[in-house]
Amino acid sequence: MSVTVFAPATVANVACGFDSLGFAIDAPGDRVTVRKSTTPGLRITTITGDNGKLPLDPRKNTAGVSALALLEKLGETSGVEMEIHKQMPLGSGLGSSSASSAASVLAVNKLLGSPFTREELLIFAMEGEKAACGVAHADNAAPSLLGGFILIRSYNPLDIVRLPHPDELWCSVIHPHVEILTEDARNVLRRRVRLEDAVVQWSNLGGLIAGLFQSDYELIGRSLNDIIFEPVRSLLIPGFEIMKSEAMKAGALGCSISGSGPSVFALCRGETSARRVAQSMLEGLQNAGLQGDIFVSQINSRGARVEE
Repeated sequence: MSVTVFAPATVANVACGFDSLGFAIDAPGDRVTVRKSTTPGLRITTITGDNGKLPLDPRKNTAGVSALALLEKLGETSGVEMEIHKQMPLGSGLGSSSASSAASVLAVNKLLGSPFTREELLIFAMEGEKAACGVAHADNAAPSLLGGFILIRSYNPLDIVRLPHPDELWCSVIHPHVEILTEDARNVLRRRVRLEDAVVQWSNLGGLIAGLFQSDYELIGRSLNDIIFEPVRSLLIPGFEIMKSEAMKAGALGCSISGSGPSVFALCRGETSARRVAQSMLEGLQNAGLQGDIFVSQINSRGARVEE
């Protein structure tokens, strides 16, 4: 018996929601296949799409760490083999490590008869995030596993909130062909924030959540404003200002950095607008002498899925 799971890319932070907000998109994503083995323990037999960068040792691989946490919780000692097929770029700001972790825990859980709910699997997927960057954050892992918009209200104890979103809300993502490590992007952040800036930031987060509930596209757009983290992180992303400028001129509701970058996302109303915005962002990047990939989709409400 084997199980294959696809887990989608995600956009974390969503401008004003640093480490507390994220949503899933349709593509790209990662696939993980697991099967039972006569050899005790977890073995990663194959990794593709990583250019040889990721370790086969499950204790050093985010998908492996997540699966091991699940198996340890169950006291499961039977053999499991795992294949990881990376179909999204590493260091992209699209939750690559989270997608692998989400896919691995859902696949192993299904292989063992689904002893945990999806919500219960999140804590194991977060262990992979901790292994990847030292922080067990959930703003990528939760939407990749569960789909839709997810608010992380609290980490201790873990408390996640599923948020609604308007039917016509689409996302345009451009991934410049550069890599930024999450640790590097975190190192440039300020450790102290002015009270005036904090008030603006949490007001924008409240406005964004209200806009999602009310299907108020203009309010969503006005609230996609990050005055604390974007100004410093954008300095690491070549062509960021021109991409954002082109997105807004093409009709985006708002535009900011996806996760820790270098990917940049824009929220739009409708597919036509989203595709126009994506093309404008790509042309802006190319005018700056760089290349990139574009991904356009509605908000992915399903999250990780078992493939038959």
